[in-house]
Amino acid sequence: MRVHLCGVRGSTPAPGAEFLRYGGHTSCLAIAHDEAATPTLILDAGTGIRSVVRLLDDQPFSGTILLSHLHWDHVQGLPFFTAADNDDARVGLLLPEQPDGASAESVLARAMSPPHFPMTPGQLRGAWTFATIAPGEWRGDGFTVLAREIPHKGGRTLGYRVSDGHSTLTYMPDHCPTALGPGPDGWGEYHPAALELASGADALVHDAQMLTHKELDREARFGHAVCDYPVELGKRAGARRVVLFHHRPDRTDEALDELARRFDAASGVIPAAQDMVLEL
Repeated sequence: MRVHLCGVRGSTPAPGAEFLRYGGHTSCLAIAHDEAATPTLILDAGTGIRSVVRLLDDQPFSGTILLSHLHWDHVQGLPFFTAADNDDARVGLLLPEQPDGASAESVLARAMSPPHFPMTPGQLRGAWTFATIAPGEWRGDGFTVLAREIPHKGGRTLGYRVSDGHSTLTYMPDHCPTALGPGPDGWGEYHPAALELASGADALVHDAQMLTHKELDREARFGHAVCDYPVELGKRAGARRVVLFHHRPDRTDEALDELARRFDAASGVIPAAQDMVLEL
């Protein structure tokens, strides 16, 4: 499995010279079966999804876009993904099943339609289908995906465990484990859904928007995790690599260098960088 990190930032894009090395685009991963293949599974559609076009050699996208939840930084790139807004594209878009039973297309249209945006999801070119995904197992594009609900503020959020039969990627870009209590370390509970998704994973890509307890206390209302949580979760679950993801928009390259020094890379803990490729 070949995983392209096309956007690693959280909340808003981060343009500017201070963010060049780790990147300013918001959440998006593109997954291919191997080095020779083009991506057929995309996790989230933040502004980083625009970078997927070059991975496709300017060909139309054919595959699945799987959204973890519907916050702006995970959907805002969708109408600007030109490989999917294409007459020859074939796109299946899945988003978490909504508590009120609303259809996928109608939920997307709440933000993507006039007066908020000039077009609706149904006006994207190509053959699109919109559907919801519930906790459980989904199969498609040669992948098996286990979905589990995880705590995050402001709408239903799913974490995903993606397998191709040989390798496994766990993706929890927005996760607020303190919603379930402080846990043994004060960083949040190591709850069953998180442990199941991360168990034995080749790579755990996880929310690390906050770096300190002070930030956690101040910014808990946004519903994110402090970086120590995924490191300990990875240890408890036996994940081989932990990729700290969803960097705060004002987290500069220098600050992320300090984060990299804080954790020993030999232990398999690294901060995510835009254009990084994980070979699993």
